[in-house]
Amino acid sequence: MHISEGVLVAPVLAGSAALAAAGLAVGLTRLRPEQTVPSAMVAAVFFLASLVHVPLGPTNAHLTLNGLVGLVLGWGAVPAIFVALSLQALLFQFGGLTTLGVNTLIMAAPAVVCALACRPLLASPHPRVVSLGAFCTGFCALGLSACIMAACLALSGEAFLPLAWLVLLGHLPLMLVEGLISLAAVSFLHKVKPEVLAFAPPFGPHK
Repeated sequence: MHISEGVLVAPVLAGSAALAAAGLAVGLTRLRPEQTVPSAMVAAVFFLASLVHVPLGPTNAHLTLNGLVGLVLGWGAVPAIFVALSLQALLFQFGGLTTLGVNTLIMAAPAVVCALACRPLLASPHPRVVSLGAFCTGFCALGLSACIMAACLALSGEAFLPLAWLVLLGHLPLMLVEGLISLAAVSFLHKVKPEVLAFAPPFGPHK
């Protein structure tokens, strides 16, 4: 889901970079010292998951697990994803430095939004509701990422409209996989370390 350099027009790059920078600032201010190790571990999982990708023209489709990242880190998902994308751009030339802002926005914004939206479901005492919340977080986060990417491509010229539709359709099966992975991961964490899912305010319970 990395957009390559030289594809998007300058206004799209500038606008998305500004939004990503704002989210990064909020994420850094809300990242507590005790979240350092979980953030590093989650960033590493995101880094590895998104290394395996399928090319789709100047972009690609791959697992991101960004919904799960959002559930664990809350706003801390933004700096964690930013760091992982920066390393991928520098080490493997995935995406690029000029598209770092838009790629961060594409993956980090849905992580925070979907985690916030689905958090009440994960707080339910009913296991089926919790499972539904976990699945919806993974499913919807990748879907929203695909929608943001498609919008960025569409705003960069009519020539990219077919590619924008291809991005949306190409991610449909991956959305299902992301939902199932998030469901399995949340079920496991609820059994062995439930406090991990309540780490980041304002998502978790305050003590």
